[in-house]
Amino acid sequence: MIRYPFTAICGQEDFKLALTLCMIDPGLGGVLALGDKGTGKTTTVRGLSQLLQDIPFVNLPIGATEDRVLGTVKLDVLLNEKRLEIQAGLLAAAHQGILYIDEVNLLSDYLMDVLLDAAATGGYYLERDTVSQWMESRFCLVGTMNPEEGNLRPQLLDRFGLSVHISTPTDKALRMEIVERRVAFDTDAAGFVKRFKSEEELLAAKIIAAQTLLPSVKLLPEIYEVVAELCIQHQVEGMRADILLMKAARAHAAYHGQKKVTTADVDTVQGFVLSHRSRQGAASQRSSRESRPSGDSGKEDEPKKGRTN
Repeated sequence: MIRYPFTAICGQEDFKLALTLCMIDPGLGGVLALGDKGTGKTTTVRGLSQLLQDIPFVNLPIGATEDRVLGTVKLDVLLNEKRLEIQAGLLAAAHQGILYIDEVNLLSDYLMDVLLDAAATGGYYLERDTVSQWMESRFCLVGTMNPEEGNLRPQLLDRFGLSVHISTPTDKALRMEIVERRVAFDTDAAGFVKRFKSEEELLAAKIIAAQTLLPSVKLLPEIYEVVAELCIQHQVEGMRADILLMKAARAHAAYHGQKKVTTADVDTVQGFVLSHRSRQGAASQRSSRESRPSGDSGKEDEPKKGRTN
């Protein structure tokens, strides 16, 4: 199957960069994309899997059972041949690739916990009857959702390493370019892919080079200080944001062939790490309410019964 080239996608630069960083350092814990439907999120993720020499791409259905996701014991083999054989699940199938979940906010909390743990640790234990087997599962977890259809619990939201907000383009020229490219692909997919072949090869080579360079990229003391100050300013809970911001900045530096992280790297990636963790906005709203005259605050705090907000 011919897939739409990753480099041909326009209007999704933040999403593309966040995905690229997670491919450079899978330890970032994946990407959560929040926003409008019909903006090419699935096409973007599929394009990335093709870009990197057709790495595994697993689309996890919302209604998938625990056995299908984690794996199970093959009962027919156990009963007929008296030997134990494991049927690998979708998590194991995604090893060294991408695990994609559309409408991730509708997935059960239990499965979401397991997926996030596996994304962070590189695998999971399959526990079935007398079986306890470690399953390798290193993947880039990508979830998409429309916040209007329900939110993730804060505990789960925090477990996604990076997040991006995607909205429908309002620039006329950009919309025209997106449509022109899609029509060209649907008309002659092979020709369209050939048009972007050199760009695809260059980007793939750049990502592979960054993966090799990553362990040697230096993190200087002043960068630790910048990151700590940012996380304090945004009033994040816990230390996960600090760690992920350092790792994302390091991956960004490696992506650009740098031997050390700069403040520019931190500035570029901070929104990916802090946007879904920052309590700065909530704090400023509380401060604004507290500073209002008592007459206004009483009106604000009255019960919402009968109101139609």
